[in-house]
Amino acid sequence: MPIVHFIGRLSLWSGRLGAFVVLPLVLAMVFEVVSRYAFSAPTVWAFEISYMLMGTIFLLGLSYAVLVNQHVNVDFIHQVLPRRGVAVIDGIGYFLMAGMLLWLTNTLIANIASVYRTGEGTGLSAWNPPIWPYRCIYALGFGLFALQCLARAIENLLIVFGYETEGSAQ
Repeated sequence: MPIVHFIGRLSLWSGRLGAFVVLPLVLAMVFEVVSRYAFSAPTVWAFEISYMLMGTIFLLGLSYAVLVNQHVNVDFIHQVLPRRGVAVIDGIGYFLMAGMLLWLTNTLIANIASVYRTGEGTGLSAWNPPIWPYRCIYALGFGLFALQCLARAIENLLIVFGYETEGSAQ
């Protein structure tokens, strides 16, 4: 199904982008350690950069984890039920999850507008950068997660009705 394939490609690229963000995180942490211990000059930005980059890696990896089945799963149920039974349970779960995640994404988007208007900062360090760019990553990550859950629900629905697809929910 083309929409499922398209969402899968989005999730794949989201995961790749999240993996790429590991490099700036490592560089920032190495810089901080060298600056702090070799020169006794800690940075004011390292803590905030580290949690924002780590959060970005996590948020961009959510949909990728669902795409490649690397999420928590209750396998004992999958082992005793027929494929269609598993597809019914998984399909319902993914539809419910997608609905909740779409609601969360909508709420996060409203929050972005609010913190942008007020100029809210993180409030966690002397640097205190604006928080709205990181909140955009929140919305993007959860939005992609919602889409991938919806794609999985569609795949499971196809299995329930007897349409096996390439890469159907496993």
